[in-house]
Amino acid sequence: MTGAILFAIAIAALLLAVAVWVVVARTAFTATVGFIVYGLLLALVWVALSAVDVALTEAAIGSGVTGMLLLGAAAQLRATEANVESTSLPLKLSAGILCVLVSGGLAAVMLDPPAVAPTLAPEATAKLSATGLGNPVAGVLFAYRALDTLLEKVVVVLALIGVWSLTPDRAWGGVPGLRLYARPSGTLTLLAQVLPPVGIMLGIYMFWTGADNPGGAFQGGALLAAMWLLVMVARLQPVPPTSLGRLRLLVTIGPFIFLTIGFAGFALAGSFLAYPIDYAKPLIVVAETGLTLSIGVTLALLVAGPAERSA
Repeated sequence: MTGAILFAIAIAALLLAVAVWVVVARTAFTATVGFIVYGLLLALVWVALSAVDVALTEAAIGSGVTGMLLLGAAAQLRATEANVESTSLPLKLSAGILCVLVSGGLAAVMLDPPAVAPTLAPEATAKLSATGLGNPVAGVLFAYRALDTLLEKVVVVLALIGVWSLTPDRAWGGVPGLRLYARPSGTLTLLAQVLPPVGIMLGIYMFWTGADNPGGAFQGGALLAAMWLLVMVARLQPVPPTSLGRLRLLVTIGPFIFLTIGFAGFALAGSFLAYPIDYAKPLIVVAETGLTLSIGVTLALLVAGPAERSA
């Protein structure tokens, strides 16, 4: 048995164990910690499958930002957890049986694939050179699925608007509460002083290298958001009020630039979100620059939550 097979078996066993831990956890905080660990292990699985872009996204978004959102929600639910009624045994059994059936169906599909898997990869790769991008994932996202990518970024902004809409009238335009389990301490302050310069450089690198290597706007933006959140959680910088003009500009600048480039496609290449061959890569990099800033700010504000006090 090779080392790769042993590693795959170990990761699979760990994933199953952590998944069970999350399900049987008694408190929201314990379940959230398990969820974060599960996401990090899943990122290792994606790396083993040579899907580094997906692994970076899983670690940054699926485990990192989502984990912080769940930690904030768990902090809000702490006082009410003791009053929650236990789920009845028949409901637990029904949910367990349903999970087993779904898992069995997925296993049957995965273990009996078609003899020749349908794919458009050769056709996509043949046309990738027209975009000037070396990363096939970026090429698909900004050329073949450009409209989907644009809508994904707009959905993130709409999600932030939804969070802000939960603000009480008295605090509209005020400062988010950013409630987390973390409390100011010497260790947290030291990390918030040491890590951000390195994290910001790594975030910029992830964005820049995404054109030719694994990375991109979402991964770079998520890392920038994490560094900003670390500084705010450590109380080194205050959480900005949601009415701040430049803050709202940064939230919307990415989708606005992408949409502008999309409409320019009518004049430059004959259709919406089309790129002229000579300028395809520069236009995509400009769009990714704005998207990286917007994603970083928006993800951090999503974690910060709605305003709870006036500015």
